[in-house]
Amino acid sequence: MYQTILVPVDGSKRAEAILSHVEHIARRDSAKVLFLKVEEEPIMLDRDEVIDADKYHREFEEHKQRSQSYLTGLKSEFGRHGIESDTRLAYGSVVKAILTVAAETGTNLIAMATHGLSGLARVSYGSVAAGVLQAAELPILLIRSCKDPQEGTCE
Repeated sequence: MYQTILVPVDGSKRAEAILSHVEHIARRDSAKVLFLKVEEEPIMLDRDEVIDADKYHREFEEHKQRSQSYLTGLKSEFGRHGIESDTRLAYGSVVKAILTVAAETGTNLIAMATHGLSGLARVSYGSVAAGVLQAAELPILLIRSCKDPQEGTCE
């Protein structure tokens, strides 16, 4: 049924709560999994602001390498389970990047965990899941992740 499953992750255990569900679907459908991590845009400076450019570039490259290593780890884990996967690192608006990558790759399913924020926290930070749900024109699998998956309770 599904050929390509896009899995947006942010490096947190809460975001990874979707992985067992994705593994099950990917095995069942022989689907390819695409892990996506979206980073903030590089720093924008005010008119008179000065930074140490060499230090900034060094830190940016180190952060980029850590993100790519994280994605490579997920790919390796799924590969050990016989599931074909790939990775993508993007920059900018998270919702826009998810939708753009989904369109570019022929994604059939977006699978992601929500962080379960509500009230003021959701208003302050926005909701990636809500944004994707509102704008996507393809199936979406959402699960609400728990603060402590071992306890099985969500806030």
